[in-house]
Amino acid sequence: MIRLSSHQPMPPELRGAILALGNFDGFHLGHQAVAGAALAWAKVEGRPCIVATFDPHPVRFFAPEAPPFRLTSLDQRAELFGGAGMGAGADAMLVFHFDAAMAATPAEDWVRRVIAGQIGAAGVVTGADFTFGKGRGGNAALLARLGAEVGLRARALGPVSDGGAEVSSSRIRGALQAGDCATATRLLTRPFAVRGTVQHGARLGRSIGYPTANLAMGCYVRPAYGVYAVQARVLSGAFAGRVLDGVANLGIRPMFDPPEELLEPYFFDFAGNLYGAEIEVGLVHYLRAEAKYATLDALKAQIARDCDAAREALSAQA
Repeated sequence: MIRLSSHQPMPPELRGAILALGNFDGFHLGHQAVAGAALAWAKVEGRPCIVATFDPHPVRFFAPEAPPFRLTSLDQRAELFGGAGMGAGADAMLVFHFDAAMAATPAEDWVRRVIAGQIGAAGVVTGADFTFGKGRGGNAALLARLGAEVGLRARALGPVSDGGAEVSSSRIRGALQAGDCATATRLLTRPFAVRGTVQHGARLGRSIGYPTANLAMGCYVRPAYGVYAVQARVLSGAFAGRVLDGVANLGIRPMFDPPEELLEPYFFDFAGNLYGAEIEVGLVHYLRAEAKYATLDALKAQIARDCDAAREALSAQA
């Protein structure tokens, strides 16, 4: 899909679009409802649809020391906005680069100068709790009032509930940190997935018969440390397009020194070289907590049991 930047002019053919506006980290059921409403509105009026997100997340700008919390990268969001959960998908993703200038922009100015002026949106859809502008001075009501003055129509959607509780990125993070993959998957409509480039390691897994494709966790939220049944997509390199089932350890590898935080998937029935390839690893089922073993033989025996448990869990999900 087309990826647009708030630092660049809006292409003329995309002016007059219907804009879905929010952080959309995770693009969960609630986010999909907002984007889906924008897409339906755009189709009725024969307009393009743009889904807008913010990068970095405002929380990262205002609290740079905050622990990692992202549920999706920009590339993942672009893929999701373009298809999953939205039928034909949006025409473009617009990235608002959240910086000091944006943080200092009054809400009224942002609506008039940016949304109506620079972007030229005809309509905008947000969640009912969306806030924006300096000091979070803008909300859905202000957006509707100011929009009416400049020819910008605004709609706000209420929260989406699941099991009697609101669907939110915070709730999904909490589920992941508790090892509750089932809840996270249900709210996201897919397993939480880490995307990155396979890096070289100490080859310790290979030395015990379980070679792993190591990924750094980067800006992603840290789910519960432990062992997971996983399913991965290979996105680049010689094996691009392959879908691989496996088992992965997420944590600091307590058996080895020095401690190093990694996601280390071992893929069943696969012997290819993935170094340097981009892969995306979905956490399907939490199997057990990370543990330290007295000997390598004990570790190998446990990994064999983990492989059996992961195969069973993945078979049950199919």
